[in-house]
Amino acid sequence: MDGFSYSDIFATKGIEYLVIIAFLVLLIPFAVMLNRQAKVTTQLKQALEFLSAGSLRIPQGLLFNKNHTWTHLEKSGSASLGLDDLLVHLTGEVNLSALKKPGETIRRGDPIAEIGHRGKLLRIDSPISGKILQINPTLGDHPGLLNEDPYGRGWIYKIKPANWIAETTYCVVAEEATLWSATELNRFKDFLATTMHKYSPDSPQVILQDGGELADHALATLPAEIWQDFQNQFLTP
Repeated sequence: MDGFSYSDIFATKGIEYLVIIAFLVLLIPFAVMLNRQAKVTTQLKQALEFLSAGSLRIPQGLLFNKNHTWTHLEKSGSASLGLDDLLVHLTGEVNLSALKKPGETIRRGDPIAEIGHRGKLLRIDSPISGKILQINPTLGDHPGLLNEDPYGRGWIYKIKPANWIAETTYCVVAEEATLWSATELNRFKDFLATTMHKYSPDSPQVILQDGGELADHALATLPAEIWQDFQNQFLTP
């Protein structure tokens, strides 16, 4: 018949089927690879959620007080003051309330701030005496700086020291600070072993069953009673 052409649709469909099969053959290994990468990423994330002495940031030029605050004398003569990395790792993200105002005079051991998480509070005492010069204005809107950059943008106060030399003899610095922080981490593990079951027997996530690494932000999941015990044993001279 003039003007008539015949096409075998099964032949053309067969080519399409072959293309689809080839695509699936290539896609399946790719999907398996992505899934494997996702599992590895999850495992790495879980590994990073545990706290060890090696993961603590301990700048060697700062003075660390044994109530887990740090201080540093600047060229201007003012001293910066903040929280150490171990404390912010244990508490997780917290809100900070400053208890002093610029112009006020404080003594070593005076309460200067409170940090809180879901109604649970810890009091922070000053490691030095002096006059309050400034409160960090960014912490109100960005409290996460306490965790992200505790020794830089996460500072809390600037203070004009009144008795710097005598009062900083109580501090540790450099390698001594690194060793002290590791000791404090181990002491915290012992603290949990004796208090966790007393107040919160249903919190096995704090320490691995094999007694290994400590979960990051361990205090965040624990009740206010344990926070108070921590206050008395770690933050009160």
